[in-house]
Amino acid sequence: MNDTISSLAINFIAVIGLLLLLVILGAVIAAIVMYQVDKRQTVHTIRRNYPLLGRFRYLFEELGEFFRQYFFAMDREEMPFNRAQRSWVYRASKNIDNTVAFGSTRDLRRPGTYYFLNCPFPTLSEDAVTTQSMRIGPYCREPYDAPSFLNISGMSFGALSRPAVRALSNGAKKAGCWMNTGEGGLSPYHLEGGCDIVYQIGTAKYGLRDEHGKLDDAKLIRAAAIPQVRMFEIKLSQGAKPGKGGILPGDKVNEEIAEIRGIPVGQASISPNRHPEIASIDDLLDFIHHVREVSGKPVGFKMVLGTTSWLDSFCEAVNKRGSDSAPDFITLDSADGGTGAAPLPLIDSVGLPLKESLPVLVNKLTQHGLRNRVRIIASGKLINPTDVAAAICMGADFVVTARGFMFALGCIQALQCNKNTCPTGITTHDPKLQQGLVPEVKSERVAHFHHNLVHEVETIAHSCGVAEPRQLRREHAAMVVDGGSSVPLNILYPDD
Repeated sequence: MNDTISSLAINFIAVIGLLLLLVILGAVIAAIVMYQVDKRQTVHTIRRNYPLLGRFRYLFEELGEFFRQYFFAMDREEMPFNRAQRSWVYRASKNIDNTVAFGSTRDLRRPGTYYFLNCPFPTLSEDAVTTQSMRIGPYCREPYDAPSFLNISGMSFGALSRPAVRALSNGAKKAGCWMNTGEGGLSPYHLEGGCDIVYQIGTAKYGLRDEHGKLDDAKLIRAAAIPQVRMFEIKLSQGAKPGKGGILPGDKVNEEIAEIRGIPVGQASISPNRHPEIASIDDLLDFIHHVREVSGKPVGFKMVLGTTSWLDSFCEAVNKRGSDSAPDFITLDSADGGTGAAPLPLIDSVGLPLKESLPVLVNKLTQHGLRNRVRIIASGKLINPTDVAAAICMGADFVVTARGFMFALGCIQALQCNKNTCPTGITTHDPKLQQGLVPEVKSERVAHFHHNLVHEVETIAHSCGVAEPRQLRREHAAMVVDGGSSVPLNILYPDD
């Protein structure tokens, strides 16, 4: 019996040894083949000069962006969001302790840094009030009383996966905030949770287009008849790529997405760089009026501000027609807004950041008597209480964030949004990668993130001596300028 066992063990070891030998032999052969291929090819200099070894350069280049965030970068060093910013969102979304010890790691002398000017007698908890809903579209047949100042910015189904949209929809309902569809059209997953919906009309009119890509009023009427659809947002531009339409790679355009958008399966979905029917201020006001009349619901537009010279003409045109012709809201995106896919020159170098453009827009509307008529929604890299509170100080009525809620879903900033390889299942349609994102769990995190962010903005407001965030004004905050000193926002951006 023992001899039989020993014989089997010897045979097993021999088989394992043979397999290892074959693996090693195969690896050696593969290495020799790759060496010869690299030596003979004429396209890549490094691989030609350093056959086989040169291939590791591309591997390290690919993995470098992941290792930096865990091993090499300091808490405040990374872009577009550093570890400190992401960690705050992760803790807020998990509803765990978000306090820190031993002082701030933030460089308080860096130009652009915000300070809030606390008062000697902060608001007591019993004197604080809950932020009230705010009406948008008073001249509409169905105005919208938006319950929360913090909401989910536009992210399309297609750019996002099915479980990600489901988690956001259910989370928005729990949080009591709206969810913007993004330009990819309205999917069943947006509606699943029962939250309020802002239907974005992009330049390609996805979900609302006829066979020629024009706005189809019949489809608009059907969309407006859905009670959850509360507003329509006409997208003129977004911060990451002003002057260029949305980009959805062809490998993300499956049958379901193609049907929702009204486009061919498997072909890259590239929107026009502007609405063909909107070529002037009057065209824009006409289009707003048309959508509002057909839908009966509030209508505004989204833009990133670059040149500001047209704002006076825009306000004058509105006043000439009458205040009821004004957009019900303007969503102002920042030049550092995010997206799944954008050309580097546009994402880096075009448009104004929100901290410059928001005061300009608010001042222009105020000068022309339209500030109380047009609601302002601030967008662009607003994921932490400091930036949200600062936007409200500068005049925003509402704040929307996309990437903040993506972090709440579990985004690790892998920078794979423009591919179909997102490791957290948020921006991929690969079922194997999507299985890690459980909507029932992540919807809770979406709601926690919303509630904790709102709570901490309220804490800042109370420290400044006001009862609720919308009472914050420019005199309640300051910004660091060149030289390291700070200047109150009401002096830096006076109300002209």
